[in-house]
Amino acid sequence: MFAALQPGRRLLMAALLVTAAVGCTEAGGAAEGGGAAEASCAYVVTYANRSYLDVANTDFTVGKKLGTATIPACDDTPNDPPDAIGEQRITAYAVEGMDPAVAIAVGDTPASAILMKAR
Repeated sequence: MFAALQPGRRLLMAALLVTAAVGCTEAGGAAEGGGAAEASCAYVVTYANRSYLDVANTDFTVGKKLGTATIPACDDTPNDPPDAIGEQRITAYAVEGMDPAVAIAVGDTPASAILMKAR
């Protein structure tokens, strides 16, 4: 029985390593002449003094409109003007069955909203 689990454990470990490697990549490293390396911007929003990260492949139901969330400015491309993508605003919605301190949904409409969880 233990031998049957080994291939699954190897696949899981490989998947975790690939995920970690992709999450740690940097754009515009020092080798490209930009000096210090600059990390790519993650999709983070701020609402009610909390930061939220997007969550993929999770079913949820959008609730009532809560207000406006903020997407911070992002400058992850060397040689672009500072703050190439400025701070943006997006509508925040409640997620049915979840406290907004734990999760919200953000989008231009309820139909296009994506799930965000507090970090």
